[in-house]
Amino acid sequence: MAADHRALDVGSLVSPTGVLLVACPDQPGIIAAVASFVAAHGGNVIDLQQHTDHTDRAFFQRVEFELDRFDLDRPSIPAAFAPVADEFDMAWSLRFSDDRQRVGLLASKEPHCLHDLLNRWRTGELDVDIPVVVSNHADHADTASWYGVAYEHLPIAEGDNAAQEAKIDATLRAHDVGVVVLARYMQILSPAFCEAWSGRIINIHHSFLPAFQGARPYHQAHERGVKLVGVTAHYATAQLDDGPIIEQDVIRVSHRDDVEDLRRKGRDLEVAVLARAVRAHVSHRVLVYGRRTVVFD
Repeated sequence: MAADHRALDVGSLVSPTGVLLVACPDQPGIIAAVASFVAAHGGNVIDLQQHTDHTDRAFFQRVEFELDRFDLDRPSIPAAFAPVADEFDMAWSLRFSDDRQRVGLLASKEPHCLHDLLNRWRTGELDVDIPVVVSNHADHADTASWYGVAYEHLPIAEGDNAAQEAKIDATLRAHDVGVVVLARYMQILSPAFCEAWSGRIINIHHSFLPAFQGARPYHQAHERGVKLVGVTAHYATAQLDDGPIIEQDVIRVSHRDDVEDLRRKGRDLEVAVLARAVRAHVSHRVLVYGRRTVVFD
């Protein structure tokens, strides 16, 4: 019997919800106004989290509410909520839990992050669709085929990065991708590409940023004799390894560890931190605030 490699649709097992993310100047009445809007239209708030940045006098909120008895259809909600947003000068976004985001994976030679994300997707741990894997190497074609995912090998011909990047962009759009995950993709993306996909490119960097930016961070860590190594998942921007940080973690190391030991220990962190960052993003739990993020539980 042939194996069925389709991912489990976990979202179909629960009732859909709306998720509202809000950022605005801190002031009285925000929580009451948002909750009153939901209640006035028959919604039931099932999760509410907020954070106040007292230094910048900024307020952030995530509100998740049931849609079963909501008296507005989905396309009508933004216009109905606009007066509340205008009153408090809100930057806000609305998503729905049953809108599965389409994630495109970019990888180079190292396989561990790619394998981990595909496995989490296949088992239903990541509630997304993964229609395509793109790589500048041919190494992972069999892996993608086993998972039933399209594989696009797009090498850099004669050093023409711009032409290769244009093909990547076209491939992602052809597969209706909404989120790009750099699963140890080791090419630098152009400012134009980062701008076109702003806030939708998640990268895993194998150091505890802002320490050891750029290439060979494990070598840098070994040369400095660090006692902790870490990894960072962040949004990619035009400035290398400097985008808003979503998730980080560290592990202890010692003078006994050589560079390969650091790599081995770091790989364990890379897969976990990248998965946590992707899950936070697709669950609509991340608010970007300047160079920082607010990541709700």
